Amino acid sequence: MRGCAMLLLALALVASADLCRGEGVHSAANPIRKVVTMLQSMQKKVEEEGAKEKELYEKFMCYCTSGSGDLKASIAAAEDKVPAVGSDIKASEGKLEQSKADLKQAQADRESAEAAMKEATAIREKDAKAYADFKADAGANAAAITKAVAAVEQGMA
Repeated sequence: MRGCAMLLLALALVASADLCRGEGVHSAANPIRKVVTMLQSMQKKVEEEGAKEKELYEKFMCYCTSGSGDLKASIAAAEDKVPAVGSDIKASEGKLEQSKADLKQAQADRESAEAAMKEATAIREKDAKAYADFKADAGANAAAITKAVAAVEQGMA
C-alpha cells in the first residue's frame, strides 16, 4: 500500500511539473493525467477493499475470541454426556439381546403349539371316523333289530 502511495505521489509530481512548464494545458488529452486519474481511482478501490478486509478481520477475531469459549463449553457438555450415552447403549444392547431370546422362545412355543394342534386334529379325525363307523354299525344293527322284531311279530301272529 505504501508502494502505491509513493507511485501516486511520483506521478502527481511529474504531472504537476509538466503543468508548470505549460505543456499539459489540456488535461483531458494529457495521457499522464489519465494515468494519474486511473491510479487515484485504483487507490480509492484499494482503500475500500482494505476497509472491508479490516472489518471482516475484526469480525473473525471477535468470533475466534468468543467462539472458543462456546466451543469449550460445548465440548465439556458433550464429554459429560459420554458416560450416560455409553450406559444407554449398553442398556439398549441388553434389551436387544433379551428381545432376541424372547423371539426365539416365542417361535419355539409357536412350533410346539402347531404340533399340538396337528396332533389334536389327527386324534379328532380318528375319533370322528371311529364314531362314524360305530354309528353306521349301530344304525345297521338297529335296522336289523327292527326287521327282526317285525318278523317275530309276524311269526307270532
